[in-house]
Amino acid sequence: MCEGSEKPKPQNAVTIAVSSRALFRMDEEQRIYTEQGVEEYVRYQLEHENEPFSPGPAFPFVKALEAVNRRLRELYPESEDVFDIVLVTNNHAQVGVRLINSINHYDLSIERFCMTGGNSPICYLKAYHTNLYLSADAEKVQEAIDEGIAAATIFSPSRDVAVSQSQLRVAFDGDAVLFSDESERIVKAHGLDRFFEHEKAHENKPLAQGPLKGFLEALGRLQKKFYSKGLRLECPIRTYLVTARSAASSGARALKTLRTWGLETDEALFLAGAPKGPLLEKIRPHIFFDDQMFHVAGAQEMGTVAAHVPYGVAQTPRRTTPTKQATSAL
Repeated sequence: MCEGSEKPKPQNAVTIAVSSRALFRMDEEQRIYTEQGVEEYVRYQLEHENEPFSPGPAFPFVKALEAVNRRLRELYPESEDVFDIVLVTNNHAQVGVRLINSINHYDLSIERFCMTGGNSPICYLKAYHTNLYLSADAEKVQEAIDEGIAAATIFSPSRDVAVSQSQLRVAFDGDAVLFSDESERIVKAHGLDRFFEHEKAHENKPLAQGPLKGFLEALGRLQKKFYSKGLRLECPIRTYLVTARSAASSGARALKTLRTWGLETDEALFLAGAPKGPLLEKIRPHIFFDDQMFHVAGAQEMGTVAAHVPYGVAQTPRRTTPTKQATSAL
């Protein structure tokens, strides 16, 4: 039961909840679970508990969060205004030792676990005051989004691309990610010409917020802690808006919406419908969020860790994921 569940949370922390299959590669373990069942899966984990898992798609992102935390603690030794990483999994507790051993092996600063023994962990996310939930399980991500929690299904890139070890880079699509899907609904129903007319007429009316607006807000709050020390140009957090919008015809509304919210991205890239993958290859973000699987797959192909946000009109009908997702105990 989740009712009344309360977990201690460092005051002001930005809580990032990560599933075990997002943080680590568990392909063989997932195969055993799917083909042979939970008992054989647990037995295998116990037999291999001294073998660390290989890093998964969220691993570089988590390492970058920890690098930012080190900088924050140097500047603000007494502050709890940092990233707080929680491992959230419906694994059984018997698997916990292998997860702990893997975290210690990679020297990760993850102290808080939520292991739910086969039950969905989604009901605990609000108790943890989660700012972002990353999982390899699309169904659980959809459940979190439906609960109003910022969440995304994370995918491994098709090839490895080196990312910054000293600066966290996060790239966001605009519509149905930072913003609502209002504009995408107009495109779907009436076409691009009507969309351009609508955006021009409503240029000074802010878009409603999307599912990841709060996460950008949290990143901005931490960025300002560096700015206040005169470190804007050396800030270890950098954010990007990477949108298919055209700057001339519909870009102003997006930028004015962010301004109205008191938010900004360090860079805004308007692609006017061009593929996002090649540009993301140059940015090399630790994670890129988009609501359309087409753009997620294109980013993957270019070596970007991409995450699908299942929100808005683009999800009806459901898009096919680039990597088949199986129901998992992980």
